[in-house]
Amino acid sequence: MQQSGIGEQAEGYTPKKWFDRPLARPSGLMQAVIVMLLLGLWVTGAMAAESYEQPTERRATEVLPPALIVTSNHQVQDLVVADGYMDHFTVGSPFGTFEATGHGALRKLLKELDAIAALRQIKTEKAFGDAVAHTAAGPVRFAKNLITHPVDTVTGIPKGAYKFMEEAAEGVTSPHDPSDDPAYKQALQVSGQKRVYAAQLGVDVYSSNKILQKELNSVAWAAAAGNLSVGVALLPVGGAAGTALSGVRLGDSLNEQLKDEPATRLRVINKNKLAAMGISADLAGRYLDHRSFSPRHDLILVESLARLQDARGRDKFLEAALTADDEADANYFTNMAQIMRGYHETVAPLTEMQMVGRVIVAQAKNGKALVALPLDHLLWTQAVDRRSQEIKTSYQVPGFTGQFDVWLMGTASPLARQKLTARGMTVTEEVYKRVEIID
Repeated sequence: MQQSGIGEQAEGYTPKKWFDRPLARPSGLMQAVIVMLLLGLWVTGAMAAESYEQPTERRATEVLPPALIVTSNHQVQDLVVADGYMDHFTVGSPFGTFEATGHGALRKLLKELDAIAALRQIKTEKAFGDAVAHTAAGPVRFAKNLITHPVDTVTGIPKGAYKFMEEAAEGVTSPHDPSDDPAYKQALQVSGQKRVYAAQLGVDVYSSNKILQKELNSVAWAAAAGNLSVGVALLPVGGAAGTALSGVRLGDSLNEQLKDEPATRLRVINKNKLAAMGISADLAGRYLDHRSFSPRHDLILVESLARLQDARGRDKFLEAALTADDEADANYFTNMAQIMRGYHETVAPLTEMQMVGRVIVAQAKNGKALVALPLDHLLWTQAVDRRSQEIKTSYQVPGFTGQFDVWLMGTASPLARQKLTARGMTVTEEVYKRVEIID
């Protein structure tokens, strides 16, 4: 950290010169004063070091409502690992053991487990058996094996890995998207049926959950090749799985697009929206081809940025998003875009985004600056101290009042809230209760 004031005199101040400078021998009284001062500085330093919080594991009952901890389809393990930012969950189920980073990812996973149970229930119904028999007698007899023993490699690519295949001319030269279905399946309308089932069950058709992908593939094949009726098939489905995101305007709209449009068309939609924002074709292509972001991530993130209207610096946000290493990172940036959209629509329009160190700060018309943090539980750690101080001292734009709004997806510890407030940062917790956030 740079020194200030007298430490920047022209004579060339350095700590080494200061400590090496010969000192006159102090008097006895002065020695006592110096000892007391040094002791006071040591105690102050020790207290400062002890003021930082250390992440500790918590119990599931401390961080989750009872309805999310256990159902007939899942059991969240009691130990929740915390890293000072996100909670890490291990979930047991009749279908295997799963990991989830973050509360949003956990909610998404639990919907998927309910959907797997519903899809397996569908496969016990007479209508499904009739569909399998139909494929055995028809011209697509090879489909029977795909219904009863589905593969998980069609869209079950771990961490949302994919490369898109474009429509029309671009489709001739671009790599195929493993998260979308191959051409022969599209010809049999399997992809469309799969998107319909996923939408009705309230799950992501591009999910990296391989078990969900197997079950979706199986039932979609029965619907496309065996004339299984979607309406009839979903009659056994009940509970939250069939009603996900009901009453959510933006969520409903985006889910309709995910149901109706293949991945190739979604890419075109997102590409056009990015171009309308002034994003270069090169940056748009690099983002849309990024392996960590699924078509669903792209749709939510790009729509959120588009709703920021004329805000400058959205290219800086996309450049930051390119640093994502996995699906958890993709969730982080997608949720950050949603928080900014929510603030823009409900508090004050955002006008500009800047990178301050490794943090995106968005200026608002009300003079405040938004720091959007899609974190589960923020502790006062040395890193948070350093980053918040960096933001306070480095962020300067015309019209900025010196006040920051820190919007958290989750919560902050009392100490973190106290320290951030002292730096002119107003903390708002659990913003998903205030604005629409799509898991």
